[in-house]
Amino acid sequence: MARSGMLGKYEFRSIEKKWQERWMQSGCFRANDFSEKSPFYILEMFPYPSGTLHMGHARNYTQGDVYARCRRMFGYEVLHPMGWDACGLPAENAAIKNGIHPRKFTYDNAAIMKRQLIGLGCSHDWSREVFTCDPSYYKHQQKIFLDLYRAGLAYQKESFVNWDPEDMCVLANEQVIDGRGWRSGAIVEKRSLKQWFFRITDFAKDLLEKIEFLRKWPDSVKTMQINWIGISSGIRISFKFVELGDELEIFTTRPETLFGASFCAISPDHKLADKIAKSNADVNEFIQGHRKKGTAAKLADIEEKKGIFSGLYVFHPLYPEDESKKLPVYIANFVLAEYGTGAIFAAPAHDERDFEFAKKYGLKILPVIRPLDGERDFNDRAYTDEDGIMINSSFLDGDTVAEARLKIMDHLEVNALGLRESVFRLRDWGISRQRYWGVPIPMIHCEKCGIVPVPEKDLPVQLPDDVSFDIPGNPLDHHLSWKNVKCPKCSSDALRETDTMDTFVDSSWYFLRFCDPQNPVEAFCEKKVNRWMPVDQYIGGIEHAILHLLYSRFFTRALKKCGYCDIDEPFDALFTQGMVCHRAYKSFDGEWVNPKDIKYVDGMPSFNGKPVVVGGVEKMSKSKCNVIGVDDALAVYGADALRLFVLSDTPPEKDFEWTDEGIAGCWKYICRIWAMFEKHIPSVVSKKDYKTEPAAFSNKAVDLRRVVHKTVANIDNALQNFALNKYIAHLRECSNAIEMFDASTEDERWVLREALETFICLASPAIPHISEELWRAVGNDQFIHSAPWPFCRKELLQKSYCVMAVQVNGKTRGVVEVPIESSEAQILALAQLDKNVVKFLHGRRIVRTIIVPQKVINLIVE
Repeated sequence: MARSGMLGKYEFRSIEKKWQERWMQSGCFRANDFSEKSPFYILEMFPYPSGTLHMGHARNYTQGDVYARCRRMFGYEVLHPMGWDACGLPAENAAIKNGIHPRKFTYDNAAIMKRQLIGLGCSHDWSREVFTCDPSYYKHQQKIFLDLYRAGLAYQKESFVNWDPEDMCVLANEQVIDGRGWRSGAIVEKRSLKQWFFRITDFAKDLLEKIEFLRKWPDSVKTMQINWIGISSGIRISFKFVELGDELEIFTTRPETLFGASFCAISPDHKLADKIAKSNADVNEFIQGHRKKGTAAKLADIEEKKGIFSGLYVFHPLYPEDESKKLPVYIANFVLAEYGTGAIFAAPAHDERDFEFAKKYGLKILPVIRPLDGERDFNDRAYTDEDGIMINSSFLDGDTVAEARLKIMDHLEVNALGLRESVFRLRDWGISRQRYWGVPIPMIHCEKCGIVPVPEKDLPVQLPDDVSFDIPGNPLDHHLSWKNVKCPKCSSDALRETDTMDTFVDSSWYFLRFCDPQNPVEAFCEKKVNRWMPVDQYIGGIEHAILHLLYSRFFTRALKKCGYCDIDEPFDALFTQGMVCHRAYKSFDGEWVNPKDIKYVDGMPSFNGKPVVVGGVEKMSKSKCNVIGVDDALAVYGADALRLFVLSDTPPEKDFEWTDEGIAGCWKYICRIWAMFEKHIPSVVSKKDYKTEPAAFSNKAVDLRRVVHKTVANIDNALQNFALNKYIAHLRECSNAIEMFDASTEDERWVLREALETFICLASPAIPHISEELWRAVGNDQFIHSAPWPFCRKELLQKSYCVMAVQVNGKTRGVVEVPIESSEAQILALAQLDKNVVKFLHGRRIVRTIIVPQKVINLIVE
């Protein structure tokens, strides 16, 4: 583009298309594994190829792209890859519903979303694109599985699972919402199935202890992980059965309440419960009814407490062999098999669930802790505070709760009745999924040899393409030619494992594969991983704060144990962005209405000629018809305006409200930037003349330089703190100053060029397309992201002069510009030279001078 200053109309469609094509053709965003520059790995959580980007994606990937582009300008070798979390039920459900093969559904959708990401101007390295459903990816995942199996970190066992009877698959607890499957909405059942697990509990202590070193993670995320891992310190106590020559093992964190025990309870999934059910029809019926519900722990908190007497009693451990103190054993729905030993002793006076159960079944409520402020009615509700004094507790009476806890544990251990221990809430990770569109688990079941790993030479175990979804359940179970194989050990007839891996496995190591995505032999080269990892900046939604992040932390540790790499923590810094929300509308008959279908009649919203109810600002979702399509926004306003809008106003960690007025305002600002350059380019010095800085600058030029360099400092600080909304605000302040500047001298023309180049460099991470165009318009040849990030000259942040009001006898008569370091004599001399002040001093004698530094000079005259 010629430096004529005649930029013409801002045609965003052609400009954005031009630069996107040039970036792709040049491969300028490809990371060099062998560069001498310092590496910087920035990664946004890769998407599921659902078919279209939503505004949450646009916000997430724009934020990441800002940092990728900044880091390139800072001089780093930047790795900024993109791929697809491509397995999962949605593709399978689409196949069932529409007769489309999951592979076609996945790749077609990914192509659309890739086009949209490129259309957003994201600077991803597409040479590293991966699909987790591709055999070239999951071949290595299957090899990792085999290595974990050999290391004892992968195993199979019978386990109770959440079973979705409609989707015919296992669900994680987090996928059970109010007792229903998160996708199908069907009531979830509990089933006992053979499942494959990863032994994440082997790393529970390390995963917990190392959280404190994740200093660049949000505190809220760290707290959620701490609570999820959930260490509890307590004691395991043995309760002898009255009828059986056996003991009931119970773990408790509240042993000081032992004198208040009135019954014991076991989980319906406890092995003893199954034993009793074989000879007791009522118990069996209760257990089967319980198993029609999911396994999610929160169900135990919210559902009605129910139980059934087992017919058994245990001796109280503090009153051995005393039948008058024996405790009945119930089977209760609020006792969790997966916590502790799956059994509890109940002290109803001091636990809300125990209290509710005791009241329902008429069991004793025995208070053993008195509140510090006096008595209370223990028949009204449980006293659960740990501040109190022990009562009715023999040798513990009069102790505080803390004192009693230590004393009773010492007593139990000395008398061989208990043993101190710590347990974790975290359970091993069940990875089995009964679906087709996932990574096959590379194991074979042989009647003679048992479980046999697939030989590595036979990897990958590929999914068959010719599957049928006509029969409910896992299509792999019905694909006999795929399922029936020969045992690798004895060559007998055998069965291939038909469960596929949880998709969280796919996403627990993809960041490592991005370091070496074309490697056909290994999952990744350790040397390349050591160069790039850990990820310097990871960006994604708070909804992944627990599972994805925890599983990824486990996976890096497991891979280290298996000799793959020397990485413990995968993500150095983490940022979780807020959601994108939009106002929702409903018709009077309760149907959601798309905002773009709303018409305004006399200022009132209507749909099909009928009034609509204006709802609240809700998270964008298809179900509420308040989704704004990325393609729609790009077509009307362009990528730069969209990027600017999702960065503006709202702190990136907060929820962001989409408004038509907001994006329209950002479009107008983009046009203002274009007009600003159109206005000023004819006035700036040439690129050649710009190399030599003028020896002196006018005060006006100094003022603009100060604004520009202060902007650099402010933006550096904003970016360091992930305050992207402040980054945009500082850009706007800077452009306002440049826009109003009028260059009339050579030094001012030099400063104007510096201001324009600095501004467009600062703005380019946010609005890259217009920035590339204007960067060339002022005479530059390289891509703008190849230019160095503007340097802040600290000396320019301090004012060299100030403007002071000049008063004569208390009335302002003029203003003067005064160098900051001026003496009082110099200030007085400058004040008396002002032409507006001179006429008020003519023929009069100054008898006194009052100076307020950098503000006012008051001349008292006769």
